[in-house]
Amino acid sequence: MVSVMFPLVLQAAETSRRGKRLIGPIDLSLEGHGVTVVIGPNGAGKTTLLRLMHGTARLNKGSVQWACDTAKAREAQAFVFQRPVMLRRTVRENLMYPLRLKGARKTDAHARAETAARAVGLEDFLERSAVVLSGGEQQKLAIARALITKPALVFLDEPTSSLDGRATRDIEGILQEAKAAGTRLIMSTHDMGQARRIADDVVFLVNGSVGEQDAASTFFDSPKTEQARAFLRGDIIA
Repeated sequence: MVSVMFPLVLQAAETSRRGKRLIGPIDLSLEGHGVTVVIGPNGAGKTTLLRLMHGTARLNKGSVQWACDTAKAREAQAFVFQRPVMLRRTVRENLMYPLRLKGARKTDAHARAETAARAVGLEDFLERSAVVLSGGEQQKLAIARALITKPALVFLDEPTSSLDGRATRDIEGILQEAKAAGTRLIMSTHDMGQARRIADDVVFLVNGSVGEQDAASTFFDSPKTEQARAFLRGDIIA
């Protein structure tokens, strides 16, 4: 499905709220493999860009075009929020929920929930309420729930922003496994170490527009713009 969905092409795409432009115009083309990491200063529009591509932010101008039918593309996606949204149910029931929505039989969803929990180290928490898990455990659950239906593409909005080093390492491992299994990942992060570790390509946003897009190795070794160089040095970008 990934090869059918991509490239994803944004042309002069803009979104605004109450007459105020949030991001745009955005010109961007993404291929169907690996991990794209969206970086940039606070307020650059990273979350809004992810939501615009995912279809949960309104497109006011321009276009967002998938290589296949838009409805089919969106059916093959999932989104992981910066702050995990937990159903007030057990870990098992959280994992079963998207499967049941797609018509899976209860016995099948039950078994697949166990497999998904085991993949992220939550097999001992299946009957525990999701809302009492730690922040790292909730984010693992959110990612497992996003992956359980085998989406072709997962968007992740700063998935480790409030986690400690150990939880961050665990989640990066989960994401690398998802990538190895063929899942396309597009994520934002403020952690440049994380971006260097997992990105295949980088989209650098500044002031609501794409300042630079390149392969990760090229971007981090020799950024083309002064704004990108300043950002990587840790300078404040207005």
